[in-house]
Amino acid sequence: MSLGKRFRDITIATFNEMLEQSEDPVALIDKYLADQAQQIRESERLLQQCLSHAASVRQQYVAAEQMKERREQQAMLALKAGEDEVARLALQEKMQQEERATQYKALYEQTKMGIVELEDQLQQLKADYDEVVSKRSYYIARLESVRLQQRMNERLRSMSGGPSPRLFDRLEERVSDLEINARTLREIRTQTRDAWASATSTASQLLEQELGKLRSKLEQEGWLKR
Repeated sequence: MSLGKRFRDITIATFNEMLEQSEDPVALIDKYLADQAQQIRESERLLQQCLSHAASVRQQYVAAEQMKERREQQAMLALKAGEDEVARLALQEKMQQEERATQYKALYEQTKMGIVELEDQLQQLKADYDEVVSKRSYYIARLESVRLQQRMNERLRSMSGGPSPRLFDRLEERVSDLEINARTLREIRTQTRDAWASATSTASQLLEQELGKLRSKLEQEGWLKR
């Protein structure tokens, strides 16, 4: 595992732990995304600078190689012409250009390796960014689910939060009292009616008795025929 990959895994693991413990995960995600976006922009600028530098180094390397070959050809021509001193000067320049080409080639290879590593890290930064973006969508949906669940719970409590059992007990007592009062009144009316009927019957009997006495008296006095 590369150092960059290991560092990325550690960073993501740490971020996930912070995310689970955060009271406001969306705010934490937004801050992380802002920092990550800044790092991506800076890495992209650095990559462009590295690519430009690598192109310049390669140009120096190619120029040194071309100059080396040219000085070697000039040395050969000087030897053919019997100009040993000129040949020596050309060969000396050729050796200098060869060393220069070797140095620039090594620098170019080193720069290319750095570019490859930087490109890999940039891709990892973007992958981390995309992963956190997906987490942001997930946590927003998760928080919305919690919010809606809380609203549903409040609504259910308001719908099911009827009178307390004690209130039902008081209501039951009140209804029982009304029923007792109604039953008592009904019994009183019945007793009153029965008493009135009994009193009326007794009065009628007494009236008939008095009427009979009066009729007998009139018959005795000759007022009524038997």
